[in-house]
Amino acid sequence: MIREILRMGDPRLLEVSQPVTAFGTPELDALLADMRETMVARKGAGLAAPQIGVGARVVIFGMDYNPRYPNARPVPYTELINPVLTPLGDALEEGWEGCLSVPGMRGVVPRYAALRYSGFDPRGEPIDREVDGFHARVVQHECDHLDGILYPMRMRDLSRFGFTDILFPGMRDEDD
Repeated sequence: MIREILRMGDPRLLEVSQPVTAFGTPELDALLADMRETMVARKGAGLAAPQIGVGARVVIFGMDYNPRYPNARPVPYTELINPVLTPLGDALEEGWEGCLSVPGMRGVVPRYAALRYSGFDPRGEPIDREVDGFHARVVQHECDHLDGILYPMRMRDLSRFGFTDILFPGMRDEDD
């Protein structure tokens, strides 16, 4: 089922999510199915459970090609539960980001260039990967939602924040 995505200003987006304690349940499977259907319908690169009003430490991400990020390398579809992020070095990269909870806008956000993420799949099997580039950016963006952080809160220069159609003529976000 396609779920409503909460938008910036909704206080539920600022809450810290709770860890998942039971894997392989019908409830978790239904949540993940709804998240995937919602992400695909809205042409997102990722989605966190808090964005649909569920305060659980669950994120999904992945894409082959996404018109919202035309220059991004593919990211394998992943369902990640109770994620832990560990930067691989201090190097930061700035890059443009958008968010389904901040529709129609983009901003430049600093993120770790490379990181390791670990957690669990829906059955409780461990996931442990080292990634860089856009993959690392997407993981950081989605996991921020689990701690009540939206990308504008990470921005250093608000002169590089604005409406997508003004910043990138011809590009439209799904919610425009």
